[in-house]
Amino acid sequence: MPKNESLKKILVLGSGAIKIGEAGEFDYSGSQCLKAIHEDGIKSVLINPNIATIQTDTRFADQVYLLPVTPDYVESIIEKERPDGVMLAYGGQTALNCGVKLEDAGIFKKYDVKVLGTQVEGIKNTEDRQLFKDSMKEAGVPVLKSRTVTNFEDAKKTAEELSYPVIVRVAYTLGGRGGGIAHNEIELHEIVERGIKASLVGQVLVEEYIGHWKQIEYEVMQDYDGNNVIVCNMENVLSMKVHTGDNIVVAPSQTINNNEYHMLRTAALRATKHVGIVGECNIQYALDADSDRYVAIEINPRLSRSSALASKATGYPLAYMSAKIGLGYNLSELVNRITKSTTACFEPSLDYIVCKHPRWDFSKFELANRKLGVTMKSVGEVMAVGRTFEESLQKAIRMLDIGNDGLVLNRSNGEKISEEDLEYKLSHHDDQILYNVAIALKMGITVDRIYELSAIDPWFIEKIQNIVNTESKLKESELNESVMRESKKMGFSDNQIARVKEKTPDEIREIRKNFGIIPAVKQIDTLAAEWPAVTNYLYLTYGGNSNDIKVSPEEKGIVVVGAGPYRIGSSVEFDWGTVNMVWGLQENGEKKHLCC
Repeated sequence: MPKNESLKKILVLGSGAIKIGEAGEFDYSGSQCLKAIHEDGIKSVLINPNIATIQTDTRFADQVYLLPVTPDYVESIIEKERPDGVMLAYGGQTALNCGVKLEDAGIFKKYDVKVLGTQVEGIKNTEDRQLFKDSMKEAGVPVLKSRTVTNFEDAKKTAEELSYPVIVRVAYTLGGRGGGIAHNEIELHEIVERGIKASLVGQVLVEEYIGHWKQIEYEVMQDYDGNNVIVCNMENVLSMKVHTGDNIVVAPSQTINNNEYHMLRTAALRATKHVGIVGECNIQYALDADSDRYVAIEINPRLSRSSALASKATGYPLAYMSAKIGLGYNLSELVNRITKSTTACFEPSLDYIVCKHPRWDFSKFELANRKLGVTMKSVGEVMAVGRTFEESLQKAIRMLDIGNDGLVLNRSNGEKISEEDLEYKLSHHDDQILYNVAIALKMGITVDRIYELSAIDPWFIEKIQNIVNTESKLKESELNESVMRESKKMGFSDNQIARVKEKTPDEIREIRKNFGIIPAVKQIDTLAAEWPAVTNYLYLTYGGNSNDIKVSPEEKGIVVVGAGPYRIGSSVEFDWGTVNMVWGLQENGEKKHLCC
């Protein structure tokens, strides 16, 4: 039983409707939270009006209210159900903001409802821009030069002091909603007025612009006793120019050195402890590539899209563990559900590289602005796993279901572009930025020049150069075993190779199999094979020589195919359908394999 024996019934707030910035990651986190509660024999009450989610299925919560997640409706359910505690960290910004309003109105105190996990004070310390700045300074963690304002006149004065461009960030919002980059007073006025309206407290932060700095993230777990661990660190390929929800993200980070990694790691543990995080949080940094200077950008005191990525990338069940901590357990008491032999205190170690790639649906809107910045625009994303960045990136692009087989050798090579126009596109990111980097390399633009324009670290540009070089080798060389094997390790699909060799994919597949080049099945085992693991997280790679699992040829199973990334017209409802299908097969004794 949980350490807090007084808990008999817990209220969980969902995120409401799926929207840009708040998608399936909160269905995942809420479902895991409800599962953790149920395991301890505690009754759960869920408020979430989204009927398509898994968490609103009757298997998870004891009571489900399909009602708006707003203070008035939530208070009416509290009055009726009389829960002992409430979980706020599993329903995105919607749940956090509602919880803050309920606390400020005295509702939790009135009905004796305990906030489980990070307390409302900790939420305010991270979501309120001024309190966040103050908290970071107290914790010895640097922040950018900035000022919180509540009107345009103060914003104008701040921007003049900092000099344009400046970044405007909005308090108590998600996905960078309402914020933006202002290059002049006219843009500043538009963004500040919009941001103040979007903010729960009518507050925005005007800060110095550092778009060329690296964007690094850490996922932190901390219990009530102050024990904390880093579950995963991630690096954003498109630097600070682009919101992490619209960024191509790799885990673990690839371009920071050991000193930088531990400098940021130590600061993350110090910062989250100071603000009072209990459970899981995400901290985002900006890191200057030319010095050791770094700043904390924000802390998300809840499960986020980055948390979902970190959880699947490492195999560490972040939402589940976080909920258990909220119930009163500490990290040393929780067993890692992947290894089943280590505790939750063990920090994951990866022997593979994960690439998250967003999906945008700009093509459905003729006049849509395709530029990427500090406001999130993607409607979904995919995660690919491989042994090289090149392999992971090209696999991720194929998973997006946008008609591309990889970074190069697609059915359409795009329109011809002048070097002048290309340089503009490299410095003004849109959804084609990585394709434009590949085009630039083919045109002979140097790695240093591309870095200067795009702020993409040279390491990533050189990896894209490897893909471009392999494409050239495929065009110029005979398709022997060596070329085929190198191409597969670089993430080239049979379709791409067939296109350049003017053969069919089936012909390429036959040639490849005759060379004995077939993918290996590998496990995401959390601890890089240092401990034995029992896991159902698998990936295929041409960078392995043996399979991590053994399956008898006589063993039969059923493959369930998922819906792929969220897009306009295909969302969480298909996750609901797929999971229910898997449950049905499981209850009828069938072995199942889910491909998604």
